[in-house]
Amino acid sequence: MSQSTQNHADRVLLTGISGFLGGHVALALLKAGYTVRGSVRKLAKADKVRASLKAAGADISRLEFVELDLLSDAGWDEAMAGVRYLQHTASPFVIDLPEDKNELIRPAVEGTERALKAALRAGVERIVLTSSMAAIAYGHDKARTRPFTAADWTDLEGRGVNAYIESKTLAERRAWEIMRAAGRERDLTTINPSAILGPLLDEDPSTSALMVKRLLDGSVPALPRIPFVIVDVRDIAEAHVKAMTEDSAGGRRFPMGERPMLMGEVADIVRKAAPGRKVPRLNMPDWAVRLYGLFDRDVRGIVNELGVLKALDSSAAIALLGRPLVPASQSVAATTASLIERRLV
Repeated sequence: MSQSTQNHADRVLLTGISGFLGGHVALALLKAGYTVRGSVRKLAKADKVRASLKAAGADISRLEFVELDLLSDAGWDEAMAGVRYLQHTASPFVIDLPEDKNELIRPAVEGTERALKAALRAGVERIVLTSSMAAIAYGHDKARTRPFTAADWTDLEGRGVNAYIESKTLAERRAWEIMRAAGRERDLTTINPSAILGPLLDEDPSTSALMVKRLLDGSVPALPRIPFVIVDVRDIAEAHVKAMTEDSAGGRRFPMGERPMLMGEVADIVRKAAPGRKVPRLNMPDWAVRLYGLFDRDVRGIVNELGVLKALDSSAAIALLGRPLVPASQSVAATTASLIERRLV
């Protein structure tokens, strides 16, 4: 499969089109001339997605919708009819971790199984799966300083592995197992992004954007030394589209993160992008975060990561895109501007 043999009118099934990343992948696909069949859990969401993509400049005449649920077999085979490529971006992503970790793990793993098996039954040519840095860079020795690469996998028995990290790791491992068993490992590509920021397409802030929203709305009074690796949603979307047809992308994982930073640096960028806003300046000592974690399960989950800056080796993704990644500072500033323009803060 090469770029030269592709027909841009080809139909792509895009799961999770109503999400932050899914919307940007749809926008990139439509602008490249593809026909996009987007899946939503309820078709009532379709009009909102259609409107946001039209407002972003997409030709929505090649946009259609199907109703699919990650936890139900209904409709998957019908959704794959006439589809050449699958973009599987749908997966639960939350800030507040559930009491029962299977609320995250089941839809992530079973949704991946349903999507990939239906794609294989339909003879889809290539599958691009949105995985995560969470499947690469956790459970390791926190003294490690060298960047994490596509060869690394999260150690689920290691320290600080929460339900979200487990869900993304298990889902990606299952995807590779399914493709290997089918003898089609080279027809899968995974994109493994870090925290995704960038411009919003609608009034629904992404889970990643909530970090910036909380810095702007006063709900974060002080700055814990929480580490982030940030990457721009437009880079991730473009990588999904290129990975779909580039021969060299087949059978590979693509870690994507522009650079690591602590929350204090993120706050500095937000402050410059939103002059006049009361963005916190005070740093929260690690002992205070640990104390708070005794009473808050979600905070407890990040205590082991305080101050631990992880780097991702994004060289393969940069080669795929043919250009450098958007600087993290621009992604933070774009998120800030979007939140203010859409009056979400």
